[in-house]
Amino acid sequence: LFVDGKSARRRFLDRLVFGYDPAHAGRITAYEHAMRERARLLRDHSRDATWLTGLEDTMVTKGIAVAAARLDLVDRLGRYCRAAHGPFPGAGLEIDGTVEHWLRQHPALTAEDQYRASLLSSRESDGHTGGARVGPHKSDLHVRHLSKDQEAEICSTGEQKALLISIILADARMTAAERGRVPVLLLDEVAAHLDEERRDALFVDLIALGGQAWLTGTDDSLFSRLRGHAQFYAVADATVTPVSEPD
Repeated sequence: LFVDGKSARRRFLDRLVFGYDPAHAGRITAYEHAMRERARLLRDHSRDATWLTGLEDTMVTKGIAVAAARLDLVDRLGRYCRAAHGPFPGAGLEIDGTVEHWLRQHPALTAEDQYRASLLSSRESDGHTGGARVGPHKSDLHVRHLSKDQEAEICSTGEQKALLISIILADARMTAAERGRVPVLLLDEVAAHLDEERRDALFVDLIALGGQAWLTGTDDSLFSRLRGHAQFYAVADATVTPVSEPD
């Protein structure tokens, strides 16, 4: 997540937003569709100003809503991420983008006007490059290891994994606090990528959350600390079989 491009981090952030605002997905779809249609018209040197203006209006209204939802999630989740939990460090979250900057500095209507003017002035250049020079499709999520005061992308691999788990657990705690229920957590092969201290701390946190968590792995010894706290199943030949705990 931290070494890939911006798009991976945007998708990660948007999946977190979906958990609280399912309509976010529809706004992103509408925005991206309008952006593609605008790019096609500009590439074809269309003179239909009315159609271009209509597409840009959709990009503005949907794009501002997308950016506002991301900002809101980052602000709320950031409060839960800042506190360290054992070996899982506190994380600083920040969304970086021109549209988000406008929203931070001005009312939403002013930000819409700025975005609309930007799209109008960049029509010629966008016709050559495709897409749009400015918009929430350009934004990036920055994560910072707070105790080290260091950007996630230059942290060690182990620290990056700990930061990511810290964010996921913080999101679960926020859901429990805001909605009164803990989300189902799906953790695929997470134990194999953690050292013993972090692995045990993760199990303690999952038990403390009190929700339902599914963990997969190919080495059952990694889950020995969960004996007496979890149900175990074996998956083989497309069959799931309960496994009794050893004495």
